[in-house]
Amino acid sequence: MGAEAEPSADTGERTEDRPVGDAAASRTPIAGGGWRVARSVAAGLLTMLAGVLVFAALVGPDRMDRLTPGAFLRIPLEGLLGVALLLALPGRGRRVAVALAGPLLGLLAVLKLADLGFDSALARPFDLVLDWALLDDAFGFVTDSVGRAGAVGAAIGALLLAAGLLLLMTLAVRRLTGLVVRHDRAATRTVAALTVAWVACAAFGVRVGPGVPVADTGASALVSAHVAQVHARLRDRTTFTAEIATDPFRDTPGDQLLTGLRGKDVILAFVESYGRDAVEDPEFAPEIGALLDAGNRRLRADGYAARSGFLTSPTAGGGSWLAHDTLLSGLWIDNEQRHRSLLASDRLTLNGAFRRADWRTVGVMPAATQPWPEGTFFGYDGYYDAERLGYRGPKFSYAPMPDQYTLATFQRTERARADRPPLMAEIPLISSHSPWTAVPRLIGWDDVGDGSVFAHAAASTEGPGDTVRRSTAEVRAGYRLSIGYSLETLISYVETYGDDDLVLVFLGDHQPAPVVTGPNASRDVPITIVARDPAVFDRIAGWGWQDGLRPGPDAPVWPMDAFRDRFLTAFGPTVNPAAARPTR
Repeated sequence: MGAEAEPSADTGERTEDRPVGDAAASRTPIAGGGWRVARSVAAGLLTMLAGVLVFAALVGPDRMDRLTPGAFLRIPLEGLLGVALLLALPGRGRRVAVALAGPLLGLLAVLKLADLGFDSALARPFDLVLDWALLDDAFGFVTDSVGRAGAVGAAIGALLLAAGLLLLMTLAVRRLTGLVVRHDRAATRTVAALTVAWVACAAFGVRVGPGVPVADTGASALVSAHVAQVHARLRDRTTFTAEIATDPFRDTPGDQLLTGLRGKDVILAFVESYGRDAVEDPEFAPEIGALLDAGNRRLRADGYAARSGFLTSPTAGGGSWLAHDTLLSGLWIDNEQRHRSLLASDRLTLNGAFRRADWRTVGVMPAATQPWPEGTFFGYDGYYDAERLGYRGPKFSYAPMPDQYTLATFQRTERARADRPPLMAEIPLISSHSPWTAVPRLIGWDDVGDGSVFAHAAASTEGPGDTVRRSTAEVRAGYRLSIGYSLETLISYVETYGDDDLVLVFLGDHQPAPVVTGPNASRDVPITIVARDPAVFDRIAGWGWQDGLRPGPDAPVWPMDAFRDRFLTAFGPTVNPAAARPTR
């Protein structure tokens, strides 16, 4: 028998099986050559995509304000070192390096995306230790904004994206490693040339934009920052425990607390997302400023006065409870770990001081649609969540009920009662909560009833789908409308239900998200005290706050955690001007 025919080196077909004839001979090489070209083009595209994926993971920014085309015109030092390591390692060591590098690059890409998301929503990076607890809140917010189906879809999409990045990055690194090994000489020359370029750019500070150097070490810096963040969180628990225990008012008897407010009803109202930009940004300030100035004139005509300043919030874009904790406890609460530690302590809060001094304390929480464990710590004598408020009208985007209904129900159930003690109430107003797609309209207070009337009292309403399709200009316009509604509602409440014994303190909890403020906005929020009794303002004369409902650019700025001690000092049995004077 003759020897078996060998496969063709070009096509893999056996020569004895090829058809005979000119036509077949002319067609087969062309067909085989076309297949090889197609495979070569596809292989080249896959290699190019792998390179783009790895490069983007290394140089892609972790902040929204740096997400520009120039951010990708950089030379990543980590990439150069990685290729050099692959060239230097033997076969087994190289396989181990690839097995580790792929998933690690995938995790880096996921971390950068998480940082981008948190930067756009909360103006800060993702916290590897504490922010997992916020995922449930995020799911609830998306549900309120676009519906449960959209929230489930978004959650599944996020999980698939994370898993896909881990897998694709591993495959990309394997593919690029094969290319480097096959062309080791060319790869060595390329790495050497780029290293020289990197050193030159680093030496001369070459940049493609502010804070974007061509000689990039961003991936290492990002990992280092998050590692430091983890260490800081672990150390902070001990530090914060010591801060909780340091309290000059801890053992102050009730008869020595808040003597300057005896007989007064004190309402502490947080206006959601009411930040400094609302009164200073040229897009918001003319309308919001005119509203506050007109309200101030109306209140003055009724005998009221007002003083305003700024507080620096521990949070931005969200996390309202951190601001509430900070103001009430006199401690800087800027993360979930501190929040939980505070709830486990016996720290005297501002409302606790009122309760110790024989006020009836009330918490009115219109956004509390689920059990609120914080209630045990704050210990309000009366507590109204969304269910107890009894609202029967429509939701307005995130807000389960309009601010006017919240205040009207508080007035009816608490302040209108006869033979009651003085009240201290904390009331978060939530009509100005993002996504600012539906804003109620102020109506007559006698018409509020059970809230069903608000089905016909919407100033601006958009369907859930509009939430994700709106432009930045539309988002900002919705923000301006909602802040205006909340502030006008507060002013109208004082006009309608105020008296000589009412003291209203209203402030923002935090600035809105960067989509409204832009990047690098301050964390300052306005704060205002309104009252008829001149003795209230005599007590705070040393604060230097400005006259009126609107703080100006030169109004004092305090850290929010300073307010509790300054307030208790100012309205205590003796006033220490040095303690009441702002430090900055």
